[in-house]
Amino acid sequence: MNRFILLILMYIVICGVYNGKVYATSNCQPQTIEESYLEIGYKSVDEALRDFEHHYKQDLQLPLRVPPVVFTHVFARTNNGDGSDFFEMEYINEQSSEYRFLINVGEKGKFTIMEKELIKEFRLKGGNTAYFLSIRGPDSIRGSNLLVFEKDNLQYRFSIDKKISEKITPEILVQIANSINY
Repeated sequence: MNRFILLILMYIVICGVYNGKVYATSNCQPQTIEESYLEIGYKSVDEALRDFEHHYKQDLQLPLRVPPVVFTHVFARTNNGDGSDFFEMEYINEQSSEYRFLINVGEKGKFTIMEKELIKEFRLKGGNTAYFLSIRGPDSIRGSNLLVFEKDNLQYRFSIDKKISEKITPEILVQIANSINY
């Protein structure tokens, strides 16, 4: 009988020690949003702008205006190589993934305008045409609204999430485009 009780006690002790709980301390801290963006090649706007201007041997004019929503961060990068050269600047809100404004700039003809996505054409101050496009997302609800136009031998593309299209209308995107070289 004593052996039986001893066996049960050993079983309880062994099961108690190996009950599946693991206690550990971690020195691993979650990455900040800045660290995440820097890790994938983003930098300060000034650095990326310098890279772009050095690569293309021309000045890049950026808009003075931004959409009328709150952004917490702005990052930029220049992608060079394998035919996908362009400047990318992203305004984000850390608390809301839909509050995102993306500016891409590349050589003329860089961004394709599909007739089926074209919603409206606008005339910019300098006389150029801006094309407002609506791109469907994978679930047909989400997607992006784009404004594509040319200026100074470059092609610009502004992109916003459709979820904020009531706050950032095509007319606001045109005002932002018109603020380049203001």
